[in-house]
Amino acid sequence: MSVVARDFGYRYATRSTPALEHVDLDVADGERVLLTGDSGAGKSTLLAAVAGVLGGADEGERTGTIDTDGTVGLVLQDPESQVIASRVGDDVAFGCENLGVAPDEIWPRVRRALELVGLDLPLDHPTSRLSGGQKQRLALAGVIAMGARTLLLDEPTANLDPQGARDVAAAVRRVCAETGAGLIVAEHRTELWAPLATRFLHLAAPKAGGGIREITAAELPGRPELPAARPGRAQAEPVLTGRGLVTRAGAAPDVALPEACSTVITGPNGAGKTSLLLALGGLDRPRRGEVRLRGVEGAPHTWRSAALARRIGTVFQDPEHQFVARSVAEELAVGPRVAGLDEAAADARAEELMDALGLTHLRAANPFTLSGGEKRRLSVATALAAAPQVLLLDEPTYGQDPRTFARLVEMLRALTDKGVTVASVTHDEDFAAALGDHRVTVGAGTGERA
Repeated sequence: MSVVARDFGYRYATRSTPALEHVDLDVADGERVLLTGDSGAGKSTLLAAVAGVLGGADEGERTGTIDTDGTVGLVLQDPESQVIASRVGDDVAFGCENLGVAPDEIWPRVRRALELVGLDLPLDHPTSRLSGGQKQRLALAGVIAMGARTLLLDEPTANLDPQGARDVAAAVRRVCAETGAGLIVAEHRTELWAPLATRFLHLAAPKAGGGIREITAAELPGRPELPAARPGRAQAEPVLTGRGLVTRAGAAPDVALPEACSTVITGPNGAGKTSLLLALGGLDRPRRGEVRLRGVEGAPHTWRSAALARRIGTVFQDPEHQFVARSVAEELAVGPRVAGLDEAAADARAEELMDALGLTHLRAANPFTLSGGEKRRLSVATALAAAPQVLLLDEPTYGQDPRTFARLVEMLRALTDKGVTVASVTHDEDFAAALGDHRVTVGAGTGERA
C-alpha cells in the first residue's frame, strides 16, 4: 500500500472542531483516486496529511494514524503559489536539490519531467511569462523530477481556463501512464478526471460524521440546475465604465457595466482579466484611460477607502488578500463599520451574510484556517458587507461543491434583482450560462494602446 490511514483525524490549533475525523483509507501503488466531498469536508487537509506537511503539535492535534510508503508530490490549487524560481529549469530542479539528488542526475530529470508534462520551453524561460495552465504543469514537473510515486492534486484546474484545464489533465494522464505513478486528485469538477480514475471516494465532513466511503461513477456529484442568464438586462444604462484603458497587463477592451445586470468577463489565462477588474474597482490606477461611476466625481482610485467600499466592492482572486480580522464574524463586521454602520447594525449584517453563505458554524474560526471554498465564500461576504452599488468578483466559484455553487449563483442573481450591478471574471461555463446577462471578452497579446 502507498497510503494507509486508520481512524485518522486532525484539528487545527485555532479551531474548536476537527477538520477531519474517522478517516480509514487504503490506496495501493499505482491506483488513481478521484476524491470528492462538500466544500469544507477536509479534502485539502487530508492531502496535506498524506504529503506530511500538516506541521507539528503546535499547529494542530492528530488522532489515529496515517502512513505513506514512497515519495509523494503535492500540487496545490493556486498555480502562482507554487512558483519558486525565476527560470523554468531552476524551478523544476529545486525539489531535486532539496532531496540531495546528485548534480549530474538533476538536469536529465528536469528535462524528462518537462517533456512528460508537455512544457516544451527553454530551461531559462522566465516563469513570470507562463500562463496559469503552464504554471500548474510546471508544478507537476517539479514533483515528477523529485521521483514522486504518488501525485496529490488539490483542485489543480480550479483557476484555469478550459484549455489550460484540459492541458493539465492530459499531462497528468501521460505522467501516470508512462511512470506508473499513483494519483489522488481532490476535485469538485469531476468530468475531466473521472475517465482517468480507477476508484472514486467521497469524504464526509466531521459535522456529517466524517469518514470516507467508496462510491461509483454514477454517484459522482453533478453540476447544479441553474436558471439561464437574462440578456435583456444588458440594455440597461451603464453604471460603471472603463474607456481607453491600459492596465499593468496592457490594453484592455472598453467596458460598460449595465445597471442591475450581471456581466461575465472571460478570456484565457494571462489575458489581463484580473488587471482590468482591479482598475475598474479603483484598486489599481490605470496606466492610461479612465474609469467612471455614474453620478460620482473623480476616478475610483482617487476616492477615500470608506467611499470606495460603499460604492464598489471587489472580491480578489486570492481570498486571503482581503482578510484582516481574527474570526469570521469579526471579518464580516469590518465592512459595515467602515461604511458607517453602528455596532449592532454591523453585527446584524454579519449574521445575515454568514447564514446566506453557509458560514454560521464557522463564526469563531480564523479566516486563514478555512477550506479553499469557505475562504472564497467569506471573501464574497466581506465585499457584500458594506452593501456596495457595484460588486466585482474574480473567480467567485472556485472551490465550491454543487450546493454552495448554486447558492452563490442564486445570491448574486438576487443582488441584481435588488439593483446591484455585478461583474465577474470567470472560466466556469456553467456560471457564465447562468449569470452572463452581458459578456466582455479579454484577449491575450493585445499589446499597449498607441
